[in-house]
Amino acid sequence: MRQRTHKKEVSTSAQTTAQVQRKHENESRWMKSCLFALFVILLLAPFTLIMSRELFQHLVYKHRIKVPFFVDLNQPVDFSLNHTINMYLTSEEGISLGVWHTVPESHWREAQGKDLAWYQSTLSDGNPVFIYLHGNTGTRAATHRVGVAKVLSALGYHVLVPDYRGFGDSSGEPTEVGLTTDALHVYNWAKERSGSSLVVFWGHSLGTGVSTNTAVKLVEQGIVLDGVILEGTFNMRNEKLPFHVFSWYYWKFPGWGYFFPEPWAENKVVFPTEENVKKMKSPLLFLHAEDDSVVLIHSAQQLYNIAVSAQNAERVKFVTFEGSLGYLHNGLYKDPRLPDIIK
Repeated sequence: MRQRTHKKEVSTSAQTTAQVQRKHENESRWMKSCLFALFVILLLAPFTLIMSRELFQHLVYKHRIKVPFFVDLNQPVDFSLNHTINMYLTSEEGISLGVWHTVPESHWREAQGKDLAWYQSTLSDGNPVFIYLHGNTGTRAATHRVGVAKVLSALGYHVLVPDYRGFGDSSGEPTEVGLTTDALHVYNWAKERSGSSLVVFWGHSLGTGVSTNTAVKLVEQGIVLDGVILEGTFNMRNEKLPFHVFSWYYWKFPGWGYFFPEPWAENKVVFPTEENVKKMKSPLLFLHAEDDSVVLIHSAQQLYNIAVSAQNAERVKFVTFEGSLGYLHNGLYKDPRLPDIIK
């Protein structure tokens, strides 16, 4: 009896020892897996950051989404713009911008078959020139952009619609400084050829940031734009940019940023529209749909109030469009009241 009891105690003790060993083995295996995973993360994080610069650019500008798809930007006539010519401007070395120039609708018959020299010569005919600076995503062929060009042309205005660098068939990669440089070049090009004609910026969404940046650059040169329209404008202080998941890497490992700069370090997106409207001296017109879900209307209202304080209510206007109309972020060009508002 004692022998059996002793054997049972030995067996129980052996089982306990085996369980303890298995537990230690599992803990050791788990620890090794964690250390390996941490090693992989630490090894790959800086390279992921390097590769993510392009992703960060895309998240902000969405320039690689070239909608509408499968279109020939050399043929604006395909979009019922039969008094429009496609051309390319060089904003700086290595950067070619695709641009559409639509002449006033009253010239459409005369425009048939005309070359680039004829189109350029018409800019000095005394009619106002609008430079339309579009938002992110897509090209100058997007439906709402074509719609704005048609509205302005019907009013007797020239319309220049450039695709920024990296957009459409324009070369290069978009940055805030680059987009501002592009807009400034288009303005200077137009002004050289339009003489005393009015030159007005119409910025939409992202283009409102480009418009105000460029307007301030011109003010610094002693030039005041004849007018600026801000449609669906945003206030960067109220808008959140994408937050990179590996930003903690630089907090935990100081000094690594020297070898592996953050992806946003060389491509900061500021668009200080709030500060810009304080410095601008041009007449300003804000256009905003009440049902705009991309940029909420209170953002534009804040900027309007700041602009009025900087200038006065006579030079700064704010026009809203009822949410029941369903214009959202891109549809204001459809409103029948728009021509009278712009005039």
